Amino acid sequence: MSRPWRPKPFLQLVGPVSGFQSAALRVAPLAKTGGLIVIGGAAHADLILEQLAAIGVAAHVLLEPEPRDTAAAVAVAAAWVGRIDPAAIVAVFAADHHIPDAGAFRAAVGACLARARTGGIVTLGIRPTRAATAYGYIRPASGEGAVRAIAGFEEKPDAARATLLVEAGALWNSGTFVATAATLSGELRRWATPIADAAGRAVAQAEPGEGVVRLGQALADAPRLAFDRAVMEKTEVGAVLPVDLAWSDLGSWDAVLAASDTDPQGSSLSPGVKVSGARDVLVRAGAGLQVSVLGASRLAIVADGDGVLVCNLDEAQSVRPPGGGAGRALCFNDLRTAGDAYRMWLGTAALPLWATIGTDPASGGFREALTWDGQVVDPHRRTRVQARQAFVFASAAADGLAGPWDSVARTGHAALVAQAQRPDGLFASIVDLNGALIDATPRLYEHAFVLLALAALHRLEPEAGHGEAAAALRARLQAFRHPAGGFREAGAEPFQANAAMHLFEAALEWEAAGGDTGWSDLADDLAGLALTRFIDPATGALSEFFDAAWSRRTGEAGLLEPGHQFEWAWLLARWSRLRKDPRGEAAARRLFDVGRRGLDHERGVIVNALWDDFSVRDAGARLWPQTEHLKAALILGDPDAALQAANGLWAYLDTPARGVWRERMRPDGGFVPEPSPATSLYHLYLAIRELGAGAETVIVGGPWS
Repeated sequence: MSRPWRPKPFLQLVGPVSGFQSAALRVAPLAKTGGLIVIGGAAHADLILEQLAAIGVAAHVLLEPEPRDTAAAVAVAAAWVGRIDPAAIVAVFAADHHIPDAGAFRAAVGACLARARTGGIVTLGIRPTRAATAYGYIRPASGEGAVRAIAGFEEKPDAARATLLVEAGALWNSGTFVATAATLSGELRRWATPIADAAGRAVAQAEPGEGVVRLGQALADAPRLAFDRAVMEKTEVGAVLPVDLAWSDLGSWDAVLAASDTDPQGSSLSPGVKVSGARDVLVRAGAGLQVSVLGASRLAIVADGDGVLVCNLDEAQSVRPPGGGAGRALCFNDLRTAGDAYRMWLGTAALPLWATIGTDPASGGFREALTWDGQVVDPHRRTRVQARQAFVFASAAADGLAGPWDSVARTGHAALVAQAQRPDGLFASIVDLNGALIDATPRLYEHAFVLLALAALHRLEPEAGHGEAAAALRARLQAFRHPAGGFREAGAEPFQANAAMHLFEAALEWEAAGGDTGWSDLADDLAGLALTRFIDPATGALSEFFDAAWSRRTGEAGLLEPGHQFEWAWLLARWSRLRKDPRGEAAARRLFDVGRRGLDHERGVIVNALWDDFSVRDAGARLWPQTEHLKAALILGDPDAALQAANGLWAYLDTPARGVWRERMRPDGGFVPEPSPATSLYHLYLAIRELGAGAETVIVGGPWS
């Protein structure tokens, strides 16, 4: 259930609130002077604010640019409080522990204050109820008084050692620390100087945002260490208060069952679950799922989104996220790690698969789709598919990715020209596998991608005549020109932003590839149409469909697609920086904000469509809006949103055959079982290229970074 966009602290594992909400409610009464401080990842800012607002708890929210473990978090807290009052007591609590008796817990913290005021770092040691192997242990020293010095720590022992520790009076390590800000900062400077220094600089660089404070990038210089390892195992001022409290870190499903209210048969069930002859069963099922359990015992059954777990509760400690594979269990903590994973997937899985199984050896054309286990689905040849794939492989070759991608691109493009180009030089929309016409209609959308493919081929082989071919095709597209500006599209919706967007993209790609001035003129024409007609000046949102005067359509035709808000934002930001025209950058940022209205925080993905009042129209979530979210976040320099997008997108790549993808996510988080369309490789390639280039400098058609 713990996913990159919704980690364990934000889950409702026990009771009606999340672990984070329960912790905030439990400790907020202790924050009598400085208030509650929440330190979390920048990627989870919205979750933190939403969950605090839902329980009515106010807090100072400090966001880390990258996760750095608990030592850095404690260092930040000490530095933040120390600027105000070094003698103030800082009490540090985990966000995901289950402690049902909040009053007793607060009383135990109060009993630590006297030692904390005299320079100690006091932790709570829970008296064990069993010899657990899932917890760390603290060995208290002998002596008088409630608070004892610490003799030593032991991290998650085996069963035999755990039994010996419990018999010797060792305590479970609760991860709670109480000390003055000055003591914490001093011990961190003594035992973990790089962490203390990085935290101090991050606090000094901190910038306030909307309801949050974003810590400086200097925090990324802090080594990743737990506070126990960095300080508590070394310090001479550590102390422990033994307490009798019901406590669990809810690290496994048997612990969740033990902490939950149960029925007379010892089971804890989600609403609607049906059981018969079952005992000691934990069932957690998402909305809309029907689960029945017959004649079973000691089982955990968890059905969440598109994942199902069934395990014996006695084996619950063995449940771990699968390592190495694509999937929601994998969480990227930073964009560099995400970029490495995506580039490996592209270079070792996607490109090789689509260059072999994804091509027709008879013609060299590209397949329409592959199933999740790599089987061919190829009913016909659409020009948009052939052109997009030619663009991807030509770009891969021009960008320097290892592989025979140049020959794949050339062969595929030659097959497209041979099969789909009409006598007038325009391209048919669909042909069959032998090149016979199915739909001879020339569409602007199709031609935008033919021009895009030619631009990539021109980068690959500048002397091959692709520039002349593209210029000739651009001239033929004058037949699509509309008297009121822009271009008409063939079909039922002639006045639309989508086809113009991809023509704009092709013009920018040609400009970057060294094309003639006609491409710059075309790009400026389409940018002007977007800024004056496509985008609503009041809301900053870009509509999809228009009338002949380029006035926005409303009602059923008034949908907003968040993915297109991001895609236009990416293009306008590129255009703006080329022209040094601030209008494009300003519009791009407003479009990005509109696109983020489509973020489903529960699933961590962008939905398909909104109504023009920004309410959700289609809660499904296709793959391509996730790639556009990532591209726009990167070009506009929003690393938090980019990391969120990279994590959300990764779930789509979890398939039996590596190199294909899941295209459509249902509102419940599961995926529609359908083949992977080739068209999405274009979206994925550009997002991964943008992820390689980085957020600050966009290299259009430049070297792979």
